[in-house]
Amino acid sequence: MFELIPYTRFRDTPSVRFFDVTIPDSNARDLVVHRGPAVSPPDAEESGAWQFYLHPHQEDNLLAASGGRTFYLVNFAWDQPFHIVRLASGGDILRIPPGTFHRSISDLDGSVVLNQAVREQGASLTREFRVYNSCRIPALRLVTTKGAIRPVLHGVEPLLQAA
Repeated sequence: MFELIPYTRFRDTPSVRFFDVTIPDSNARDLVVHRGPAVSPPDAEESGAWQFYLHPHQEDNLLAASGGRTFYLVNFAWDQPFHIVRLASGGDILRIPPGTFHRSISDLDGSVVLNQAVREQGASLTREFRVYNSCRIPALRLVTTKGAIRPVLHGVEPLLQAA
Protein backbone atom coordinates (compact mmCIF):
# COMPACT_ATOMS: atom_id res chain seq x y z
CA MET A 1 0.00 0.00 0.00
CA PHE A 2 1.06 3.65 -0.03
CA GLU A 3 3.27 4.83 2.82
CA LEU A 4 4.01 8.10 4.61
CA ILE A 5 7.76 8.27 5.28
CA PRO A 6 9.22 10.63 7.89
CA TYR A 7 12.60 12.25 7.30
CA THR A 8 15.30 13.65 9.57
CA ARG A 9 16.34 17.19 10.44
CA PHE A 10 20.08 16.96 10.96
CA ARG A 11 21.33 20.50 11.45
CA ASP A 12 20.13 23.96 12.43
CA THR A 13 21.89 27.27 12.00
CA PRO A 14 20.41 30.76 12.48
CA SER A 15 17.27 30.89 10.30
CA VAL A 16 18.28 27.71 8.41
CA ARG A 17 17.30 24.05 8.83
CA PHE A 18 18.81 21.07 7.03
CA PHE A 19 16.89 17.87 6.29
CA ASP A 20 17.97 14.50 4.92
CA VAL A 21 15.15 13.50 2.55
CA THR A 22 17.08 10.75 0.76
CA ILE A 23 15.07 7.90 -0.73
CA PRO A 24 17.24 4.79 -1.05
CA ASP A 25 17.47 3.43 -4.62
CA SER A 26 15.97 6.57 -6.17
CA ASN A 27 17.24 6.85 -9.73
CA ALA A 28 15.10 9.72 -11.08
CA ARG A 29 14.16 13.18 -9.81
CA ASP A 30 11.16 15.21 -10.93
CA LEU A 31 10.35 18.70 -9.68
CA VAL A 32 6.65 19.40 -10.26
CA VAL A 33 5.43 22.98 -9.96
CA HIS A 34 1.71 23.77 -9.84
CA ARG A 35 0.69 27.40 -10.20
CA GLY A 36 -2.56 27.90 -8.34
CA PRO A 37 -5.10 25.12 -7.75
CA ALA A 38 -3.85 22.95 -10.63
CA VAL A 39 -5.23 19.47 -11.25
CA SER A 40 -2.86 16.80 -12.54
CA PRO A 41 -3.72 15.18 -14.79
CA PRO A 42 -6.48 17.58 -15.79
CA ASP A 43 -10.08 16.40 -15.94
CA ALA A 44 -11.21 15.08 -19.33
CA GLU A 45 -12.20 17.99 -21.56
CA GLU A 46 -15.21 16.32 -23.18
CA SER A 47 -16.83 14.82 -20.06
CA GLY A 48 -15.21 16.41 -17.02
CA ALA A 49 -14.31 12.91 -15.80
CA TRP A 50 -11.42 12.50 -13.44
CA GLN A 51 -8.22 11.34 -15.05
CA PHE A 52 -5.35 9.51 -13.39
CA TYR A 53 -1.74 8.54 -13.89
CA LEU A 54 -0.62 4.96 -13.25
CA HIS A 55 3.07 4.06 -13.36
CA PRO A 56 3.51 0.34 -14.05
CA HIS A 57 7.29 0.46 -13.49
CA GLN A 58 7.85 3.47 -11.23
CA GLU A 59 7.48 4.11 -7.51
CA ASP A 60 6.84 7.77 -6.62
CA ASN A 61 8.28 9.34 -3.44
CA LEU A 62 6.73 12.79 -3.15
CA LEU A 63 7.80 15.61 -0.84
CA ALA A 64 5.97 18.95 -0.78
CA ALA A 65 8.72 21.59 -0.79
CA SER A 66 6.17 24.43 -0.64
CA GLY A 67 2.42 24.70 -0.54
CA GLY A 68 0.24 21.65 -0.32
CA ARG A 69 -1.30 19.06 -2.57
CA THR A 70 -4.08 16.51 -2.11
CA PHE A 71 -3.61 13.10 -3.74
CA TYR A 72 -6.37 10.73 -4.80
CA LEU A 73 -5.07 7.14 -4.82
CA VAL A 74 -6.82 4.05 -6.15
CA ASN A 75 -5.33 0.57 -6.07
CA PHE A 76 -7.62 -2.43 -6.45
CA ALA A 77 -5.13 -4.73 -4.67
CA TRP A 78 -5.61 -2.83 -1.38
CA ASP A 79 -8.25 -3.84 1.19
CA GLN A 80 -9.63 -0.30 0.93
CA PRO A 81 -9.03 0.70 -2.71
CA PHE A 82 -9.64 4.49 -2.49
CA HIS A 83 -7.60 6.88 -0.34
CA ILE A 84 -7.29 10.67 -0.23
CA VAL A 85 -3.96 11.86 1.19
CA ARG A 86 -2.99 15.41 2.08
CA LEU A 87 0.66 16.26 1.45
CA ALA A 88 1.73 19.51 3.10
CA SER A 89 5.03 21.34 3.10
CA GLY A 90 7.05 20.11 6.08
CA GLY A 91 5.11 16.85 6.18
CA ASP A 92 6.11 13.30 5.39
CA ILE A 93 7.16 11.87 2.02
CA LEU A 94 4.31 10.07 0.23
CA ARG A 95 5.38 6.77 -1.33
CA ILE A 96 3.04 5.60 -4.10
CA PRO A 97 3.75 2.05 -5.31
CA PRO A 98 3.69 1.04 -8.98
CA GLY A 99 0.25 0.11 -10.28
CA THR A 100 -1.60 2.79 -8.29
CA PHE A 101 -3.94 5.19 -10.05
CA HIS A 102 -3.24 8.70 -8.75
CA ARG A 103 -4.11 12.32 -9.36
CA SER A 104 -3.52 15.49 -7.38
CA ILE A 105 -4.95 18.93 -6.76
CA SER A 106 -2.81 21.77 -5.43
CA ASP A 107 -3.78 24.33 -2.85
CA LEU A 108 -5.13 27.68 -4.04
CA ASP A 109 -1.61 29.17 -3.99
CA GLY A 110 -0.08 26.19 -5.80
CA SER A 111 2.69 23.84 -4.72
CA VAL A 112 6.16 22.57 -5.48
CA VAL A 113 6.71 18.83 -5.07
CA LEU A 114 9.95 16.88 -5.39
CA ASN A 115 9.56 13.31 -6.61
CA GLN A 116 12.49 10.98 -5.92
CA ALA A 117 11.23 8.20 -8.15
CA VAL A 118 12.49 4.64 -8.30
CA ARG A 119 12.20 3.49 -11.92
CA GLU A 120 12.71 -0.10 -12.93
CA GLN A 121 15.39 -0.70 -15.54
CA GLY A 122 13.96 -0.17 -19.00
CA ALA A 123 11.06 2.00 -17.77
CA SER A 124 9.77 4.30 -20.49
CA LEU A 125 8.50 7.81 -19.76
CA THR A 126 5.90 7.30 -22.48
CA ARG A 127 4.45 4.25 -20.70
CA GLU A 128 4.89 5.64 -17.19
CA PHE A 129 2.99 8.88 -17.85
CA ARG A 130 -0.06 7.61 -19.71
CA VAL A 131 -3.32 9.24 -18.65
CA TYR A 132 -6.29 7.04 -17.74
CA ASN A 133 -9.84 8.41 -18.07
CA SER A 134 -12.09 7.13 -15.26
CA CYS A 135 -15.09 7.06 -17.65
CA ARG A 136 -13.34 4.42 -19.74
CA ILE A 137 -12.45 2.13 -16.83
CA PRO A 138 -15.68 0.93 -15.15
CA ALA A 139 -14.05 -0.18 -11.86
CA LEU A 140 -12.19 3.13 -11.54
CA ARG A 141 -15.35 5.10 -12.32
CA LEU A 142 -17.31 3.10 -9.75
CA VAL A 143 -14.81 3.55 -6.91
CA THR A 144 -14.41 7.31 -7.50
CA THR A 145 -18.07 8.16 -8.07
CA LYS A 146 -19.30 10.37 -5.25
CA GLY A 147 -21.09 8.26 -2.68
CA ALA A 148 -20.21 4.89 -4.27
CA ILE A 149 -17.35 4.00 -1.93
CA ARG A 150 -16.26 6.19 0.94
CA PRO A 151 -12.55 6.99 0.55
CA VAL A 152 -10.15 6.59 3.47
CA LEU A 153 -8.92 10.07 4.45
CA HIS A 154 -5.37 10.87 5.57
CA GLY A 155 -4.69 14.42 6.73
CA VAL A 156 -7.60 15.98 4.86
CA GLU A 157 -10.19 15.81 7.62
CA PRO A 158 -9.57 19.38 8.89
CA LEU A 159 -9.90 20.70 5.31
CA LEU A 160 -13.24 18.97 4.86
CA GLN A 161 -14.56 20.29 8.18
CA ALA A 162 -13.56 23.85 7.23
CA ALA A 163 -15.39 23.66 3.88
